[in-house]
Amino acid sequence: MPAKEAVLTGAVDLARAAVLEVAEFPDAVGEHLGYDTEGQRLVSHYFAANLPGYPGWKWVATLTRAHRARNATVCEVELMPGDGALLAPQWVPWAERLLPGDIGPGDVLPFQLDDPRLQPGYEPSGDVFDEAPAIAELALARARVLNETGRETAAQRWYRGSHGPTSAGSLKASAACVTCAFALPLAGSMGQMFAVCANEWSPDDGQVVSLDHGCGAHSETDIDEQTTQWPEPAPFLNDNNIAILDLAADEPGSIEAIE
Repeated sequence: MPAKEAVLTGAVDLARAAVLEVAEFPDAVGEHLGYDTEGQRLVSHYFAANLPGYPGWKWVATLTRAHRARNATVCEVELMPGDGALLAPQWVPWAERLLPGDIGPGDVLPFQLDDPRLQPGYEPSGDVFDEAPAIAELALARARVLNETGRETAAQRWYRGSHGPTSAGSLKASAACVTCAFALPLAGSMGQMFAVCANEWSPDDGQVVSLDHGCGAHSETDIDEQTTQWPEPAPFLNDNNIAILDLAADEPGSIEAIE
């Protein structure tokens, strides 16, 4: 550093005073950590930042001086992160931070013009199990429809979710949805793997389930009749009215009553 910048490099007290005006309390400004030459007649002084929640940060006061001047002037004061400083995570737009289930009543997602899951409704969908002509969408009921990518991502999400074959209830089920009368298959290629449950007693009612999913409300399964857990009472015998059957009598079935 040129020796003529001694005015700026020696103005530590001026730099500290400038930082103290910005800091919330005097103890927030620690020891002097040194200085850097930013340019011609421009020096930055660094001070330790003793602030809760800001480990590794430092105060910076940048000074300058006019040509041939012997007095330093404060340009700016700021708090900057140092090596190993605790930093906030990189900002992500809220639309990219959303997770499934975050959308509530009244919330609206931003429109995605280039959504990779969709394609114009007038183009063939590529679904080999749905050969309906694309002209059916020209009524403008749907400007866009799912493409192959959209169907694949949805199928993977549904199959791996709680309504797929690996859920706890499905693993304990005695039969799969493919044989259940309450399973309403989806249209197109998705119907080869998924259906909508229409059994009000099922925990999956109204949900998309995989055909190899299962639950205890299958239409064709049953359980053995459960006996009562209460102890059976002892039989009651009426000693005053006993019917005696004489098996050796000439007339079978004759009964002699004794009162």
